[in-house]
Amino acid sequence: VQLQASGGGLVQAGSSLRLSCAASGRSFGGFHMGWFRQAPGKERTFVAAINWSYGITHYDDSVRGRFTISRDSAKNTVYLRMDSLKPEDAAVYYCAARVIRSVWGFATLKEDYDYWGQGTQVTVSS
Repeated sequence: VQLQASGGGLVQAGSSLRLSCAASGRSFGGFHMGWFRQAPGKERTFVAAINWSYGITHYDDSVRGRFTISRDSAKNTVYLRMDSLKPEDAAVYYCAARVIRSVWGFATLKEDYDYWGQGTQVTVSS
């Protein structure tokens, strides 16, 4: 499995940005695809995840209502649309994939994800 994240950049607070994660190496039915972020000196934390097959989503409270995760099965790509960006959203954003082990809920710990892409930097100026 290979995951390639892109789309980061420098934006002003209140702006929008869309991250992409191109996935390859296998079919992703039976996977959760997630986005995490890591600010300097901080832990890598969960942002959002989507069930690849059914499109069911889950968000961290800090981004719910502002960020939207989606996937395009034809392009094997997962997106993270980020609206109303705040300076505290600035971080390196990573996409990740996890084989679904339970039909209940979403994993939100980085240790629970099996595959990782490289990060893409998001900088938000105030």
